[in-house]
Amino acid sequence: VIGAGPVGLAAAAHLHTYQQPFIVLEAGAEPGAAIRNWGHVRTFSPWRYMIDNAARDLLLANGWQPPDPEAIPNGDALVDGFVAPLAAHPAIAPHVRFNARVTAVGRKDFDKVRTRGRDQQPFEIRLADGDVIEARAVIDASGTWQAPNPAGSGGVAVPGEIDNADRIAYGIPDVVGGERSTYARRRILVVGSGHSAFNVILDLMTLAEQEPATDVVWVMRKENLETVWGGGASDALEARGELGQRARRAVEAGRLKVMTPFRIREFAKSARGVGVRGVIREQESQIEVDRIIVCTGFRPELDMHKEVRLSLDPWLECTTALGPLIDPNEHSCGTVRPHGARELAHAEKDFYIIGMKSYGRAPTFLLATGYEQARS
Repeated sequence: VIGAGPVGLAAAAHLHTYQQPFIVLEAGAEPGAAIRNWGHVRTFSPWRYMIDNAARDLLLANGWQPPDPEAIPNGDALVDGFVAPLAAHPAIAPHVRFNARVTAVGRKDFDKVRTRGRDQQPFEIRLADGDVIEARAVIDASGTWQAPNPAGSGGVAVPGEIDNADRIAYGIPDVVGGERSTYARRRILVVGSGHSAFNVILDLMTLAEQEPATDVVWVMRKENLETVWGGGASDALEARGELGQRARRAVEAGRLKVMTPFRIREFAKSARGVGVRGVIREQESQIEVDRIIVCTGFRPELDMHKEVRLSLDPWLECTTALGPLIDPNEHSCGTVRPHGARELAHAEKDFYIIGMKSYGRAPTFLLATGYEQARS
């Protein structure tokens, strides 16, 4: 199992239940290491949806006290209340390796082309430290946090994006807490129109109240702001709907500048920060800021699987069978039907990608979905 986040450890719990030998490889120094990067962010789902059933049974038998099922945790609480205790469970802990970054997965002595006898060969999992592990099956639950989408609306980095990496953050930095000094009293550009952007915008509004010299500009490529806010009170996840409405109220109150539809064309170093050149409604526009936060989602990192026979949807980069079920052009997370091993199967026998990474570029994954994938 690649990844010691909640879904990878849920897979480990099921493997223990079925008395199957396993090893969990985690690139970070602790379980749920990627979640710690957004530990300050409140999730959308209450605890009753955040705990895998097989993992729950293991933990309860070991004296674990479950959280309030109706409470909504943030990322740190998810790790502290579930992920870390599961990783420390006597049935799991001896089989978890930390600081074990996987660099390549393939069949022993077989490249991708060779077929005859392929299914009888073990997998070889190669680690960054040079170690090699053999396995009869692989479950990749490594997530997508380390592979953020770039700021460019076309899916590739815009000129200057790499050169200005020291002034660009991806995801949801803790602008009010641990990274406050980086953003307070600065000119901040936020890129993106999803729930990650909502979180960042609302935190920056809090920061601006405490540090009035903080200036925020929000750009997105949406044509119409009315399509951004989500379902509000009708959202299946109440906390998610409220997040969008809070962001809407901040915009309507004039607490920040919004530019849409804005297409970024270039980042360039300037005397006072970063110059951002873009186009808004066919007109050239120039903004100068100190810091940029890119909230444009994530994509699967598949380089480690170059010698695995993957069956990929051509635009979402999930499995071919899963693509039509989760296509964000047609579906939200509330309209995705349950799916499991059949839909997640690749051409490579006994190889699966589950969890956030299984959705490829689709942004609608829910943790409860990952647990059902692990069970299946």
